[in-house]
Amino acid sequence: HCEQKFDSLHIKEIKMSSPRSLIQKTISVKDYDDPFYVVDIENIIEKHDNWLSKMPRVRPYYAVKCNSTTVVLETLAALGLCFDCASKTEIQRVINIGVPATKIIYANPCKSPSFIQYAMNEKVDLMTFDNEEELYKISDVAPTARLVIRIKVDDSHSKYHLGRKFGIDVKKAPYLLELAQHLGLNVVGVSFHVGSGCESCEPYVEAIQDAKHIFEVAKDFGIEMTLLDIGGGFPGTSDYKDTLLFEEIARIVNHTLDMYFPSEMNVDIIAEPGRYYVASAFTLTAMVIAKKKEVLNEQQIMMYYINDGLYGSFSNTTFGEDEVVPIPQIKDRPNRKRQTYHSVIWGPTCDALDCIRTKVMLPELDVGEWMTFEDMGAYTMALCTNFNGFEMPAMKCHISAAAIVRLRGFSSWPRLAKLFNFEEEKDISNGHNSSNELFEDSLLEA
Repeated sequence: HCEQKFDSLHIKEIKMSSPRSLIQKTISVKDYDDPFYVVDIENIIEKHDNWLSKMPRVRPYYAVKCNSTTVVLETLAALGLCFDCASKTEIQRVINIGVPATKIIYANPCKSPSFIQYAMNEKVDLMTFDNEEELYKISDVAPTARLVIRIKVDDSHSKYHLGRKFGIDVKKAPYLLELAQHLGLNVVGVSFHVGSGCESCEPYVEAIQDAKHIFEVAKDFGIEMTLLDIGGGFPGTSDYKDTLLFEEIARIVNHTLDMYFPSEMNVDIIAEPGRYYVASAFTLTAMVIAKKKEVLNEQQIMMYYINDGLYGSFSNTTFGEDEVVPIPQIKDRPNRKRQTYHSVIWGPTCDALDCIRTKVMLPELDVGEWMTFEDMGAYTMALCTNFNGFEMPAMKCHISAAAIVRLRGFSSWPRLAKLFNFEEEKDISNGHNSSNELFEDSLLEA
C-alpha cells in the first residue's frame, strides 16, 4: 500500500471538529478535487470496547486482510489486539509495528513453504491447516508449529462463501488428526469461518457444536486441544440492523460457548473479526468530474462520473457487497430548486464495466460537487488498484479529544502521534505542555 500522510492535528481544531466537519472543510478548499477518506479513530476504539463488553470470553485477532492501513494496525495494536495474518507480508506489517509473535495466528490453511519458514523464523508458530498435503509440508518445514485444524461449516447465510475453498469436512477431520499424530505434529485446536458478512446467528451455533465434536474425537486420539477459533463474519456497518445483529450473534455465541466450552474447560476462545472493527470508521468522499443527460425508454437519466470506482474503493461491489448509498454534499443558493433524476454513477476509468450504481434517485448535481459514501472501511482500500493511473484516495484522520486521552495512555503513543502528525501545543510562558487542560475541556464540552 502507498500510505498517505495525514493532515497535522492541532488540539484547538480537534475541540471543535467532527468527521463530518473535516469532510466539509476539505471539499471547501479551492481547487481541491481528489477523492479522500476520513478515518474516525474514536469509532474504532468504541468498536473494541463494545466487543469486550459483548463477548468478554472471545479474544479478537483482527483480520489484517480487511484493512491493513498503518493507522488501523497501530490503533488496534495500541488497544492490545492480536492479529490474524494470511501471508508473509501481513506478518511483516504486524511485526514491524512491534506486535509480539505470540499475538499472531497464521490463519491460511494453504501456505507457501517459504512463508511457513518465514513465520517460524519470526516465532509465529500458531497456524491453520485443512488438508493432508499441508501437514506433510508443515512436517518438513515447521515440525514444532502449533496447529489448528480448520473445519468446513455452513456459510449459506453469508455474503461471501469460503467453504468451497477452505475447511475439511467434519466427517473427514479424524483422518487428518490421525495423520498429524502419526507425523508427530502438535494440533492444539479447531477453527472455522461462517463466511464474511454473516447475516444469521445459527451458523455459529452449528459450527461450535461441530468444533466440540472434533475436540472429543481428538481426545480419543490422545490429543488435548486448548484453542477454539470461531473465525469472522461479524457485521460492522453503522446501520442499526447491523448493530442489533451483532448483539444477537454475541448473545447466541456466548450462550453456545458456555454450553459446549464452559470456562472450566480452560479452552482459549479467539475470533477473527475484520469488517466489524473498521467498516463504519471510514467515509469516502468523491467529486463529480463529469455528467451527461440521456434518455432511456422515454425517461431522462442522469449519468455522473466520479473520481473513484470499481478499480479503486468500490471493487467489493462486484462480488456481492450491498449497494453503496451516495450522499450528495450540496450547498445550495437560496431558492435554487433541483430536479431529481434516476441516476447512474460511473467510475473514472476507461472500462465500461466501471459502474458503481446503475439506478439511484439523486437531485441534480453539478460538476465539481461531491458525494460521500459511509461504511467504507472494509475490503475497499485493501483491494485498490492503480488501473488507468488512478491512485488510491488520500486519507485524512479525525481523532477526538476522548480518543487522544485514551491512546496517550499507551506506550505506543509517540509512534501514533508521529503517524497522525499530531502537534501538542506548548505554553510558551512557562514551557509546560498545556494539552492536558485542553483535553479535559474538550471532554467536558462533549
